Amino acid sequence: MDYQNNPAVIERLLKTPARWAVVGLSNNPLRAALGVSYFLQQELGHEIIPVSLKGEDVHGAKGYKMLSEIPGHIDVVDCFVNSQRVGQVVDQAIAVGAQAVWLQLGVIDKDAAQRARLAGLDVVMNTCPKIEAVRLGI
Repeated sequence: MDYQNNPAVIERLLKTPARWAVVGLSNNPLRAALGVSYFLQQELGHEIIPVSLKGEDVHGAKGYKMLSEIPGHIDVVDCFVNSQRVGQVVDQAIAVGAQAVWLQLGVIDKDAAQRARLAGLDVVMNTCPKIEAVRLGI
């Protein structure tokens, strides 16, 4: 079964101010997560929460090692991990009660997407929020 993103979900997630946990976000300037998270924070007004193996702070936001360590509600879990690892992140997003998961460009796991949808989460897969925002003129 092919997966199709819902354009209305993409637009709502980008336009509605929210807390985005960005998994795979570090201060490495060679990683796309650094620029995309800055765009989400500075251009779209979202709160970003860095999540990485080191738990480092990024863009002035406190970092964490796991989604379960983050206090308060998480609206969107933005996944900058490879397709082989993203299923675990999606399962953690479901467990912490996130409202949506966003699998970045090139990150595809149809089974994980199905689990998230069945748990009531919005799912966006294989696209970038920055690319989508520019495309939508946001």
